[in-house]
Amino acid sequence: MSDSTSAAPAGAVGRPSQDEAEAAVRTLLRWLGENPDREGLLDTPNRVVRAYDEFFAGYKDDPEDLLKRTFSETEGYDEIIILRDIRVESHCEHHMVPVIGKAHVAYLPRRRVVGISKLARVVEVYAKRLQIQEKLTAQIANTIDQVLEPRGVAVVIEAAHHCMTMRGIHKEQANLVTSRMLGAFRDDPSTRREFLSMIRHG
Repeated sequence: MSDSTSAAPAGAVGRPSQDEAEAAVRTLLRWLGENPDREGLLDTPNRVVRAYDEFFAGYKDDPEDLLKRTFSETEGYDEIIILRDIRVESHCEHHMVPVIGKAHVAYLPRRRVVGISKLARVVEVYAKRLQIQEKLTAQIANTIDQVLEPRGVAVVIEAAHHCMTMRGIHKEQANLVTSRMLGAFRDDPSTRREFLSMIRHG
């Protein structure tokens, strides 16, 4: 991760060094009953820290900045815009194990539209932080709503939580589904039904 703390969440403590992070991995290896000095594990602390740098890259970026470049030349387009099946790769903040699934993001433009890759990037930035799915869903929807000021925003996330599939009750086929509806998607049942139909049957 970047040494900058400008994008760190509220309440974040001072960031340890690379060496301190690798020492923590070595401690965990010893706690498991392993020998971190054996040949197969010599580079593991460095590999784990580099992997975490990728897994949690979302702390480096401000998702609001991603949405600030918009386009107003839309020929009056004012229907639903949906980006479906955005892959979600996150980690549960309770056990730090993967949460894997997909997100569907929609908004009803008022004056401006945003490049579709930016919607996917907003999902990615929030996902690549320690999360619970309910908060992740709300963060994505609230940010789009605040920055784009559309007539409505809808976000649905479907994901498997490895804290439940790999440990605990081991329910492999269980997916958690969360949604956040704002504006017209909350207030107008027909708009909400149109969105849900498009993500199910589109």
